[in-house]
Amino acid sequence: MPGSLSAACRLVRATALALRGWYTIRFEFPGLTPLEREERVQAWAGRMLQALGVRLRLRGAPAAGPVLLVANHISWLDILVLHAARHCRFVSKGEVRHWPLIGTLATGAGTLYIERESRRDAMRVVHHMAESLRAGEVLAVFPEGTTSDGRQLLPFHANLIQAAISAEAPVQPVALSFVDVATGQPSFSPCYIGDDSLVGSVWRTLTGPPIAAVVSFGSPQVAAGRTRRAWADELRGAVEQLR
Repeated sequence: MPGSLSAACRLVRATALALRGWYTIRFEFPGLTPLEREERVQAWAGRMLQALGVRLRLRGAPAAGPVLLVANHISWLDILVLHAARHCRFVSKGEVRHWPLIGTLATGAGTLYIERESRRDAMRVVHHMAESLRAGEVLAVFPEGTTSDGRQLLPFHANLIQAAISAEAPVQPVALSFVDVATGQPSFSPCYIGDDSLVGSVWRTLTGPPIAAVVSFGSPQVAAGRTRRAWADELRGAVEQLR
């Protein structure tokens, strides 16, 4: 089938690009400056989206660091999409570090890892996030804590928002969505929820109609005396409006 053949070709290109990224991180990153590493990661993410046949559309502008980006979470594509739109350091679950190939790519991109079940580890990560923000970096989190189908937002967890309060750094709400290029209607091909397998979601994305990833950047906010819980709720409302 032509569709399956095209999807297989995309998958081969994406795999080759992933291996190239692994090589760059292992053997070239040690000789690069932090800025050069960021530029390499952002460019690589853009090429990976192209290899997968996903177009990138930006609305609004990403803020300069220090800033914490908070976004809704829909797909395995979300990290690639945000990296292509604006290099940032993600906070991710600890097991990602040990995944073959993906762990190396995530670590090379500057990911901070958290053991979600450990309250003490959450405090450790918040401390490191605050340090990174004070150093002028751009961090990104998915406060829902898991993926959804994009139809509605899940509640936002507030713990990691504390880093922005501690560092007195702004937070920028970001809305992610995927649309069918031909119709402009929401696309659920890249969704990765419930009983979905990663392989099935990837193959569905590759064989489905062409899609575009839409990244909508809102206005940065400061805490202005709000508690992390109150701020998380208002940030959820801001992301909802952007969607």
